Amino acid sequence: MSPRGADTTTGRRAAHPTVTVDGTGRVLSCDDPAGRLLKDLRVGALLADTAPGWLSLAHTELLARGAEAQPQVASGRIGEGTVEAFPSRRADGAVSWWLVDDRDLRSARDQLASERARSRLLQEVSSELLASLNVDRCMAATASLAAAHLADAAVIVGVGNGRTHPVTWASADSVTQRHLVLDPAELPGLSEALLGFPPVPSRWIDPVGTPEWAIPEGFARSASEIGSVVVVPLPGHGLPAGAIVLLRHCEEAAFTEAEETFARLFAARAGAALSAARIYAQQTRITDVLMRELLPPTLRRTQGIDFSGRYRPSAASERIGGDFYDVHPADDPDGEAFAILGDVCGKGLEAAVLTGKIRNTVEALLPFASDHARMLSLLNSALLSSHHTRFATMVLASAVRERDRVRLRVTSAGHPAPLVVRADGRVEEARTRGTLVGVLPEMTVTGATVVLQPGETCLLYSDGITEAHGGPLGERMFGEERLRAVLAECAGLPAAAITERVQMVASQWVGDGPHDDMALLAITAPRAAHLTAVDGHTRGRFTS
Repeated sequence: MSPRGADTTTGRRAAHPTVTVDGTGRVLSCDDPAGRLLKDLRVGALLADTAPGWLSLAHTELLARGAEAQPQVASGRIGEGTVEAFPSRRADGAVSWWLVDDRDLRSARDQLASERARSRLLQEVSSELLASLNVDRCMAATASLAAAHLADAAVIVGVGNGRTHPVTWASADSVTQRHLVLDPAELPGLSEALLGFPPVPSRWIDPVGTPEWAIPEGFARSASEIGSVVVVPLPGHGLPAGAIVLLRHCEEAAFTEAEETFARLFAARAGAALSAARIYAQQTRITDVLMRELLPPTLRRTQGIDFSGRYRPSAASERIGGDFYDVHPADDPDGEAFAILGDVCGKGLEAAVLTGKIRNTVEALLPFASDHARMLSLLNSALLSSHHTRFATMVLASAVRERDRVRLRVTSAGHPAPLVVRADGRVEEARTRGTLVGVLPEMTVTGATVVLQPGETCLLYSDGITEAHGGPLGERMFGEERLRAVLAECAGLPAAAITERVQMVASQWVGDGPHDDMALLAITAPRAAHLTAVDGHTRGRFTS
C-alpha cells in the first residue's frame, strides 16, 4: 500500500484529499493530495500525532457514537485555510475522511455577497434618484452615492451650454454644486464621455494630470495625491446625460476591471434618472411658457376705468380651460378700451388651445375693435376655416371715460347678456343678442349702449356661473335670479370686490361638486379718482 497515491479502499481516484483511519486511530491510507495538505501524515502513524487536533477529535467522537450514529461533518483550519471533513464508514469499521478545502466555497460566497450588495446599491440608486425629478437634487444624490460606494470622491459633469457645465462635487459628507466654465479636454476621456462614447480604461488615465476644477475641495491638495481616476459616461434617453468622474487617494488600490464594470452599471441607472429629470424640467419650462400665454391676465385701472376679472377652471388640478377674458387699452388716451369675455365649447386643455387661438386672433383684429360686428364676422371666418370643430360664445365691450361717467358699447355673440348694477341696487340686463361664433357662415348681432354713473358696474360673466349646480341638495342650478340678487347686494362696491363676492358665492354653491369653467369681468365707473397720469397720459381730476 503506497502512502501517497490511490485510495485502495475505493479503487478509484478520489475527488478530494482522502484519509482512511481505523478504529484505533491509525492511518490506513492517504492519497497524494491528502499528503500535500497534511505534511506530517503517513501510513501507520496515529492520526492524533500527524493531523490537526480537530480532525483527530472528530474521528474519536464518531467512533464513540457507534456504527448506527449519523456521521457529522467536521471543520477546522489547516494552514491558512479552512477545511471541511466528510466521514464515510467502511464495513471493517474504518473511516474515510474526505477533506474539502472551503476556499473556493468562501470565494463563491464572497462573490455572491458582493453581487448582492451591488444589486442592493443599484436598487438604492434607482429608488433614490427616481424619487426626485429635480435635476440639481438628482446630480447631488448621484455624486453622494458614488463617493460613498464606488470611490473616495466623485464629480458629476452635466451637459453644458457652450463652455459652461453644471458640476457637482462630492467627498465624504460634503456636496457642492455650481456652473463652471471648463474645458473637458483637460481630463482624458471626459470629452468622449460627454458625447456618449465608451469609457477610457482607468489605467490609461494619469491621475497627475487631473485638472484642479475636477478635484473636490478638501479631497486632495494637488493632483499628485490622487491615486487613480475613472471617467464613465452617463447615458440618457437618446442623448448623453453627462459624465461621472471617480477619484481615489494614493494609498487606495487602483480600480479593478470588475469595479469599472460596476461603475458603468451605476452610471446607466444614474444617467437614466438624470435624463428623466432633465426631460421633465424641459417640459415644465415649455408648459410654463405656454401657460403664461393661456392664463387670464391681471387687470388694473385702464384709462380711468376700473376692470377686474376672476377665473375658476372646471377642475382643481387644471389652471386653464375654455373661458377667457382680456382687456386692451386704446392707443389714443381718449379712445375706447376694448374688453372681451368668452366661452369655448368644452373644457380642459383642448378647449384652452382654441381659447389661445381666439385671444391671439382678437388681438390681431384690434384695429377693427370700434366695429364689433366686423370684428366678430372676421373672427367667425377664422374659426370656420380652422381645423377646430368647436364653437364659442363671447361678449365684446368698448369703454370710454366721459368725465365722471363711463360709456359702454356691448355686443353679445351667443353669450349671456351683461348685467348692470346701478347705484341704487337695481340690476339691469344690457339688451344685446347675437349668434354663436364658429358655427354659421354669416353672423347676426345686435349691440347695446350702457352708461355707468360713478360706482356703477357692468358685469360680463360666463354661463359656468348661472348653470352651476349645487345648493343644499347639490342639484339646484345657481341661475340668473340668484346672480342678480348677489349683484344687488354689491351696489356701489369696487370692481374687484364685486367679482370676488360673486365668485365666492358661486363657489360655495357648487362646493366640491362638478362644474364648468367660471369667468367674470367687471367694468366699473370709479366713485372718485385723482388721475394725474393714466397709462402715461395726463388726464386731470375726476370726482363724483
